[in-house]
Amino acid sequence: MKGDSGGRPITKAFSDGGIGYLLGNSWVVLFILLELIVFSLANSAFFSMETVQLILFNGTEVFLLAIAELFVIITGGIDLSVGFVMGFATVVASKSIVALTSVGLPPLLSILLGAALTILVGLLPGLINGWLVAYLRVPAFIATFAMLGVTHGVSELLTQGIPTKNLPSLAGDIGNGSLLYIPPSGVWTFFSRPQVQRGQHVWEIIPNMAVFSFVFIGIFAFVLKRTRFGRHLYAIGGNMDAAIRSGINVKHELVKTYTISSFFASLAGITYVMKYITGKPDAGANMVLEAIAAVVIGGASMAGGSGSVGRTILGALIIAILETGLRIIGLQTFTTYVLVGVILIMAVIIDQSFPSLKR
Repeated sequence: MKGDSGGRPITKAFSDGGIGYLLGNSWVVLFILLELIVFSLANSAFFSMETVQLILFNGTEVFLLAIAELFVIITGGIDLSVGFVMGFATVVASKSIVALTSVGLPPLLSILLGAALTILVGLLPGLINGWLVAYLRVPAFIATFAMLGVTHGVSELLTQGIPTKNLPSLAGDIGNGSLLYIPPSGVWTFFSRPQVQRGQHVWEIIPNMAVFSFVFIGIFAFVLKRTRFGRHLYAIGGNMDAAIRSGINVKHELVKTYTISSFFASLAGITYVMKYITGKPDAGANMVLEAIAAVVIGGASMAGGSGSVGRTILGALIIAILETGLRIIGLQTFTTYVLVGVILIMAVIIDQSFPSLKR
């Protein structure tokens, strides 16, 4: 193999530094910067604080579903059901909140109880997926694809094709509110939008649903990086036979992994209901590709054994910026699917070109 000017092989030069290292190790950040530049040039209104809030608001469900996929992909599996588990969660959440409100419970209590019930019910698809994969040795693709159909069908039966409505207005206030408000007076308020005169602008900082999401993402980032369970997942994905021989209860860990995936899909369903004040069986139908793409763009291997929460969020951020930017410049949203597919292929090519880089 020909070397560089210093006599080192080209692959060695790439791994030690230079353009190859920069491309392989930092291309996700560079791509985000490129997106920001392109959309800012296409529409001067893009580069603003409002756009930052819109990216976080639009990307909430993708962030959560990407983390759902990350845990499964690290073990070498895949979860095709997360989008429709999310849709199932929107139906359970919306119908339970409406039912609890109709019997006279205060709106806030109805929302909290409805969310808790949604999480409990939403764990069932993951438990079943994990049991099928771990104990019955059903391939993850088949098990989760079947669960996709089951959750979709149950959701349609519950709604009879009609999205759930009549949720309390408080749900929308919370879902579309922000953590911090800065009025012209400069007196900050938290969670509650201050009253201002007509025409005065109030800065809104960090949507509530983004805060809600990143609390859980932060907790599970710690779990993945700092706990024995997290180390077990990487071991299982790296070499399952070796993990079994080392004493890891692989079946038990896989069940927990798929349950975590459904947990995050349920959280995504709750955020959707709070934001859009409705429940729809197909609410997350188009987000499976985006969730998987975010994980792969973030550097995780589909073969398992690698991946991180931080880089997965960067991958999801690429998609959230792309979707928001296309809307702002007026392109049709289905263009996103084409571009996400292209970026996904590019991520795989980069990963194949620089396999020695630890991203």
